Amino acid sequence: MKRTHLPLNGLRVLDAAARHLSFTRAADELAVTPAAVGQQIRALEDMLGVVMFRRTPKGLELTDEAAAGLDALRSGFLEFEDAVRAMQAGQSSHKLTIAAPRDLTTKWLNERLAAFSADNKDVSFALVASEGGADFTEANLDIAIGLTDGPGENEGVIIGDTMFVKITAPGGGAGQKIDWPGCPISEGEETLMRVADGGLAIEAAANGFGHAWVPKMLVQKDIKAGRVEVIGEDSKSSRGYWLVAPLPQWRQKKVKALVAALTA
Repeated sequence: MKRTHLPLNGLRVLDAAARHLSFTRAADELAVTPAAVGQQIRALEDMLGVVMFRRTPKGLELTDEAAAGLDALRSGFLEFEDAVRAMQAGQSSHKLTIAAPRDLTTKWLNERLAAFSADNKDVSFALVASEGGADFTEANLDIAIGLTDGPGENEGVIIGDTMFVKITAPGGGAGQKIDWPGCPISEGEETLMRVADGGLAIEAAANGFGHAWVPKMLVQKDIKAGRVEVIGEDSKSSRGYWLVAPLPQWRQKKVKALVAALTA
C-alpha cells in the first residue's frame, strides 16, 4: 500500500479500540462518539479486507489478523511521535529572524526585544533592515514588520494604531516641512528637507529644521523626553505597522510568542 493511501485515522482508532477492547472507552480517549469509532473500524476493515474484532458474550475480542499487526502499528506510532518532537524542536530553534525598518528597530523594537529576551533567555535574534516589503521567498525570515495598509497576502496583525502626529522642536514653531518616503500625510507645503525615514525626520525636527508628520508610536519616547513637541491634533492614517508572515512561519510557536509580546 502506498504511503499516501495509509488509513492513518482508522489505524489510530484501531490502536485505541484494541487497547481498551471497548469502542466506548476508545471513543472517550479520542474525544469522539462510539458510533464514530465503529464507522472508522468498519471503513478500515473494508479497505484492508480484514475483520478486526469479534463480539463475544464476554465482550469485544481482537481477531488473530488484527493482533498480528498491533506491535508494528504501535511501534510506528511511537516513531511518528518521535518525528513530531524532532520537528517541533527544530521549529523552536531559538533564533528569530526579523525584518523591520531601521527607524522602527531603533525607536521601538529593540526595547521590546530586550524585554522579550529577558523572559526567554534562550532566544537569539537576527535583525534585517527592510524599508520596503520583505521578500520571504529570498530571505530566511520568520516574521517582518512594515509600515503598510494591511498584511497583503500574508498572515498579519497590526501593532498599536495608525495615528500620526505633527512634531517640531520644543518652542520652535512649525517651520517648514520635513518629508520622508512613505509618509502618508501630505499638506502641500514646501519641503525644507527630505530624509530617508521617520526616525531621521524625528531627529531633524528635534534639531529645529521644521516640522514632520511621523507615526505616533515611533515618537512617544522623544515626546516624553521633551526632545520634540506635538503641534495640533493627531491624524488617523490608513497605514500602520503590521507584523506579517506567510502561514507556515506564522504558525511557529516562537513566532506566536513574539507576536503576543509585541502586541500586548
